[in-house]
Amino acid sequence: MELIIVISVLACLALALALPLLIRKVAVSGGSLPVTAEWIDELSIEFYQPMIRLLDGEDLKFLRSQPGFTPEMAAKLRIQRCRIFRGYLRCLNADFGRICAAMKVLMVQSRDDRPDLAAALVRQQARFMSGMLMVQFRLFLYRWGVGAVDVSALVTVFDLMRLELRTLVPDAVPMSA
Repeated sequence: MELIIVISVLACLALALALPLLIRKVAVSGGSLPVTAEWIDELSIEFYQPMIRLLDGEDLKFLRSQPGFTPEMAAKLRIQRCRIFRGYLRCLNADFGRICAAMKVLMVQSRDDRPDLAAALVRQQARFMSGMLMVQFRLFLYRWGVGAVDVSALVTVFDLMRLELRTLVPDAVPMSA
């Protein structure tokens, strides 16, 4: 019985310590999102198309066939490409976060309850996070010359959420979140 009380107290203390951090994060990210059709259309997957091809093996295969190409050059190229790819991943993650935040704001401001939309949002966020973890792991392996990185599923989840948000925002009505 005492063990249960100790565990409960420790859990409450952990929550009490985490609450100010959570409040700060929400307050800092609580700026305004210009939830308009134009803003959503600017979040195009076209920006992420180079990312899909960035780590494919065709460039390395071509370079390996060139005289004077060394394994050190391949390693250096992989390091540079990984750095660029991580930049794209950061942008993709930030854009996905903005879309999710905008959807949450729209759900809160809506007159109608949308449990289906809330469930879909949670599902897609979990799918995106697991996809991001998988891409990060494969990127680590790619950096050391093992395997390939396929980011197309992650970009697809992003685009699905972007399109869902687009259906929720009318063309002519700008909203501030």
